[in-house]
Amino acid sequence: MSIVQFKNVTRVYTSGEHELKALDNVSFSLDEGKFVVILGPSGAGKSTLLNLLGGLDSPTEGTITVNGRDISTLSDNELADYRAATVGFVFQFYNLIPTLTVYENVELVSSIAPDASDAKQMIAEVGLSDHLHNFPSELSGGEQQRVSIARALAKNPKILLCDEPTGALDSETGVMVLKLLLGMAKNYGKTIVIVTHNQSIAKMADVVIRVKNGKIREKYEQKEPLSADEVEW
Repeated sequence: MSIVQFKNVTRVYTSGEHELKALDNVSFSLDEGKFVVILGPSGAGKSTLLNLLGGLDSPTEGTITVNGRDISTLSDNELADYRAATVGFVFQFYNLIPTLTVYENVELVSSIAPDASDAKQMIAEVGLSDHLHNFPSELSGGEQQRVSIARALAKNPKILLCDEPTGALDSETGVMVLKLLLGMAKNYGKTIVIVTHNQSIAKMADVVIRVKNGKIREKYEQKEPLSADEVEW
């Protein structure tokens, strides 16, 4: 069943007299519960795709339907409600609040998400129950990313959006975090969309979308994607 549909989506950014067409008439659909990797070089348009899907930006033209709802014409307040209820975010640099503890960073989403999960349970799922009262500065990079995963999933979103989630980590820690992310997302039945330039991550995906110069150059499904242990990192 399709959960995401982009139809003839274009996003143009203007600066003075200059225009940049970040996306150019893009159309595709994604099925519920799939692990999707969006691949492309810097400037290809993949982050713009993620921002549009996450309700952080709106298209210049075209429609974006998520879970049966057209989000392309929503007001700022409606987009805020959409982000709170439908999507979770995992970023490259964690985006934790430095003055809040691990527990407080994860529990914070209960104030904005209408159907939030228990913060302590999600922290336990990522193996950090012993760090509930630590601050982000007291954690390693891998631990901070695990907190951000717990926070994203604590919102109980339908879609998990990840922007280079292992980009700031060494390869060994990155693989560990990626395995945790995928395992938890699958266990909780989430649709996962990862933006990356890492070809190895793409080998693990159910669906791969290749983006270049604002266009979808290729989209294909993998019937037998590799596990993280099978991929050569």
